Amino acid sequence: MIPGFALAMLAFTGCGDDDENPIDPTDPTDPLMDNVLSGQITEDRTLTADAIWTLDGRVTIVDGVTLTIEPGTIIKGNPGASADAAVLIIARGATIDAEGTAENPIIFTSSTDNIAVGETAGTNLDQNDRGLWGGVVILGNAPISVDGNVEAAQIEGIPADDINGLYGGTDPNDNSGVLSYISIRHGGITLSAGNELNGLTLGGVGSGTTINNIEVVANNDDGVEWFGGTVNVNNVFVWAQADDAIDIDQSYNGTIDNVVVVLGEESDHALEIDGPEGQLISSFTLENATLIGNSATNDGEIADYRSGATGATNNVLVFDFKDSSDVELDNNGVAQNFLDGNLTFSNWQVVLPVGIAAANEVFIEKGGCLTNCEDDDDESMRTFEDLIILTPDFTERAADWTSELANSDAATVGAETSAFGWTYSNTKAGLGF
Repeated sequence: MIPGFALAMLAFTGCGDDDENPIDPTDPTDPLMDNVLSGQITEDRTLTADAIWTLDGRVTIVDGVTLTIEPGTIIKGNPGASADAAVLIIARGATIDAEGTAENPIIFTSSTDNIAVGETAGTNLDQNDRGLWGGVVILGNAPISVDGNVEAAQIEGIPADDINGLYGGTDPNDNSGVLSYISIRHGGITLSAGNELNGLTLGGVGSGTTINNIEVVANNDDGVEWFGGTVNVNNVFVWAQADDAIDIDQSYNGTIDNVVVVLGEESDHALEIDGPEGQLISSFTLENATLIGNSATNDGEIADYRSGATGATNNVLVFDFKDSSDVELDNNGVAQNFLDGNLTFSNWQVVLPVGIAAANEVFIEKGGCLTNCEDDDDESMRTFEDLIILTPDFTERAADWTSELANSDAATVGAETSAFGWTYSNTKAGLGF
């Protein structure tokens, strides 16, 4: 639960006082900026916490190579256009060993961030500074569900001629290493119109991989996106992303546990859940989530379930959303999965926005695709039914697993927020975790 006094701080937009003599992160004479990574890393490498490391363009850890990152290490990404954007890729068969701690998290940020060695935050950027570099991409050999039912595909945002951008395979237990106590800030640079990088992209990552205590702040696209795979992830915090906070695609088959989403002024959905694109069908579990909206967000939806999604979303607390925000089943395929019991919801608690009389009213049926359905992302190309769930409808069933709250302090579901006391977001937004 979140203390009531903290809610007024969620719209925080200012920066702290500048240091008297901050390090200029673009100064080539700064000895701490001597450690530049670029191109393919073909031998095991360790990044130490006594220096600032810089990603210059697309940096790839290739098959058979391990990248080790010490607790407290700061990695900054240079800006770049299109294929030259700074991004760290852990290719299939490569391994990352990045184990930070609550006291010394590993921080990925922009080269324009004036954070210095030994610090956990700079002073010149805030949650509205997005798209200043790329992001972090982990690719594995676990199953995915894509068009054509092929085993592997090219991850979005990486040029098609780069074979290190391939992800997916036949090993659900594949191990890409460890990510723990990681903060990823100010990423999601625009590669082309409508094509940005996520803060953390997980493509075909297997269950042998350990991922926990992840924070993504001010990303220009999604916070964390799963493309298939089987990796379990716990303790995820996303603040002020420009698109979706938690995005599931291509029949992701794992568990995401203990999630906090705090929408910013440019955010879209807290959750966007897609299903299979090919014949492989598997189910996700998302549980123990706290989703926090705000009145300034133009879009700011709660969740969108699409493209035949199957899985379970349990123990969710929703508050501070506008009365126009909703949870949607937006096509016939996903609606049928709901009716068949293959898409389930349980224990949702909603602090009612003004104008909403009952918690189940945030659940709606949007209408199904009747024509031009091959372009499901382009609403101008679609024709909808008025209703896709008739008897009983979505909202009627929702009455069995939703309840309304007067305020978030009364919640008995949602995330264990004390897990996020270490985060930049907790400090900057004054959340009181």
